Amino acid sequence: MAKSSDNPADPFKKALAEATKVMADDHDLQVTYSVDPSGTSGDTMRLPQVTRRMSRDEVLLARGTADALAMRHKFHDTATHARYAPSGDMARAIYEAMETARCEAMGARVMPGTASNIDHKIADDAMKRGYVGITQQTDAPLAEAAGYFVRNAATGRDLPLGASNVLDLWRDFIEGQAGDTFEDLQDKLNDQSTFAKFTRQVIDDLGYGDQLGDDPDDNMDDDSDDQAEEDEDQQDQEEGQDESTEEDESGATPEQEQEQQQDESQAQVSMDELSDEEMGDEAELPDADAPHEPPPPPPASEADPNYKVFFSDHDEEISAEDLAEPAELERLRAYLDQQLEPLKGAVGRLANKLQRRLQAQQNRSWEFDKEEGVLDAGRLARVVANPTTPLSFKIEKDMEFRDTVVTLLLDNSGSMRGRPISIAAICADVLARTLERCDVKVEILGFTTRAWKGGQSREKWLADGRPQAPGRLNDLRHIIYKSADAPMRRTRTNLGLMMKEGLLKENIDGEALEWAHKRLVGRPEARKILMVISDGAPVDDSTLSVNPANYLEKHLRDVIAMVEKKKFVELLAIGIGHDVTRYYDRAVTITDVEQLAGAMTEQLAALFDSDPRARARIMGIRKAS
Repeated sequence: MAKSSDNPADPFKKALAEATKVMADDHDLQVTYSVDPSGTSGDTMRLPQVTRRMSRDEVLLARGTADALAMRHKFHDTATHARYAPSGDMARAIYEAMETARCEAMGARVMPGTASNIDHKIADDAMKRGYVGITQQTDAPLAEAAGYFVRNAATGRDLPLGASNVLDLWRDFIEGQAGDTFEDLQDKLNDQSTFAKFTRQVIDDLGYGDQLGDDPDDNMDDDSDDQAEEDEDQQDQEEGQDESTEEDESGATPEQEQEQQQDESQAQVSMDELSDEEMGDEAELPDADAPHEPPPPPPASEADPNYKVFFSDHDEEISAEDLAEPAELERLRAYLDQQLEPLKGAVGRLANKLQRRLQAQQNRSWEFDKEEGVLDAGRLARVVANPTTPLSFKIEKDMEFRDTVVTLLLDNSGSMRGRPISIAAICADVLARTLERCDVKVEILGFTTRAWKGGQSREKWLADGRPQAPGRLNDLRHIIYKSADAPMRRTRTNLGLMMKEGLLKENIDGEALEWAHKRLVGRPEARKILMVISDGAPVDDSTLSVNPANYLEKHLRDVIAMVEKKKFVELLAIGIGHDVTRYYDRAVTITDVEQLAGAMTEQLAALFDSDPRARARIMGIRKAS
């Protein structure tokens, strides 16, 4: 007899999964529950985890997320969406938000119960992103406001508090620029192609027409003309081949065929002789000196030779100061400082604690009872008491952390938006300054993508005819906030860039980790430490939609295994609301972002602890060395 589950949440999760399949009209859909960001990858849908407690908020969020993703699955066509997608970042963000709102509005039409459920998801997203407390239009994303406008106009429902706050800040602008276009909204919801054209018009009305790219309908007309010409050429060629075949079958005698073959042979000999004369000395090269075939390109990943990148020409490794003007960085840094003013005291105390622990080790780093060195004044009393006692000397030992460099690799994905990225930025700032006082160099890096759901790489893939299993299908953006050799006082404003609207997009952790590892390996310091701060597994919708569902996660595991096997770098990780211990040997998971400062300082302090058992206890190492 099968053992029944003792988890009280299991019946609810099973029922919700079955209902989601029905709403999505896809009985082959696989529904899972995970602490990873929710979304759909191929035939797998990830919903928020529901714990044994089954709190009201957990249940409502799971139902709202399930309904929203099911409506997207049912009413959204990926090919149509990609066909009309704009090329610019802001235009693409507006396009995505309005399409999501259309799918949810369609769901409210055919299944009215989904509307209230999705309201809970919208409210949760708005709260996590800090939309409730914003008061200035510059802090409210226009793309989100456009999506909220569509939902409000299409369903007539009031928006949750945070979402209504964002829409109110932009409503006058949207109505003033695109009010006439929105008058026919209800008639356009049912057809995705019509709605996509409508969305492109709205984007133009809002002032981002230069980011739309070419009109796909114009390209379709050109393609039709080209196809007609190709069909005519092909028909002419086929007719010519038919006539040639008829002549061969009816007119050629064996003697004529033999003469024709001899003429072709002589022509080939003449061509060979001409080629030898034209090549000159190159024709006389011995085989050993003949030009070699060019070597094959290096694999995209050292950790996994089978990991593929479809097109890397648009990837970028860029300094933070190149992504914003100095005045904007100053403004964003001031906003970051203001937002986290209440937290600075607690982080400062933790930083001081870390500094005291490191300096205490420096003060204790002496070897006593040596025959030579510095005279140990503390032991002179025993020489006075017994003159036959030899003098005692001490020798200062090198600090274990004197020749050390630390890299902080920060997840800059969209799910970090709001308080998580703010706290990560300020903690990186304070820890960098603290470690600098102890002669430890610090590098601060960030990773995200240049576009949502694929950028120019995906456009090239579409233009190339959608080849199967293309590999990574988005444009990387790796950001250098602070290099290891740059003092913190000169780069502190760079961390304000993390507050820039539109910067945080998707996360491809494996390639970012490999990039940070290569930078560290090239450093001259004897000891190298890499700390990763992330709130989820790798997620890039464009890549996962055309590759296996675990494609990016497998690569991350391969990179971690390579780093830990080579042992050039000490690797540790902090997961924010996400269990990273399944990836990293040295890792901790925090459930509340407010715990980040303490976790970062404790982990770094533990690295310099001389007791390996203490290090293992603090850092959560599965197997202490």
